Amino acid sequence: MTSETIISIFLGVGLAASVGFRVFLPLFALSLASYFNVWELNESWQWIGSLAAVITLGVATVVEIFAYFIPWVDNLLDSFAVPLAAIAGTAVMVSTVANLDPVVTWSLAIIAGGGTATAIKGAGAAGRMASTATTGGLGNPVVSTVETGTALAVTAASIFAPVLAIVMVIIILIIIFLIYRKLRPKTRP
Repeated sequence: MTSETIISIFLGVGLAASVGFRVFLPLFALSLASYFNVWELNESWQWIGSLAAVITLGVATVVEIFAYFIPWVDNLLDSFAVPLAAIAGTAVMVSTVANLDPVVTWSLAIIAGGGTATAIKGAGAAGRMASTATTGGLGNPVVSTVETGTALAVTAASIFAPVLAIVMVIIILIIIFLIYRKLRPKTRP
């Protein structure tokens, strides 16, 4: 495996993790990166670098970010965003992975891309539900701010420093795992 392939995998996993926080923001960033020739995408994904895609994904990103700041609407969005994150996580992974057999690319995209995005989106949705239940939705804008900030940071790292992005993703997944273990009911022997 070449270093270009490894870096492309890191890019894909980083963007997939970002999709778990905000579905459209990483797609918009990838669109911008392709439009300005920062990243070259697979041949079948060149359309994402078009001006029409940049504008469309930019508008979708702004709408999504602001919609998550409205309590109760954010919970409704999560019900749609969890399955959408799996699809988008898979898509960003497929669009970025270079020099691999299609079977390996799609397997990696579904497992690492879709799986990472779904795990993070699911944890975020559960956190938002807990925030809604405990604060009546008043704490949800704080959750949304943290999620958007994390999505921005991981997306930027993915595009400009993919190795840093993969480290950030590992840390995020460890934090999610530790929170899950702490909240999971204790079983008696």
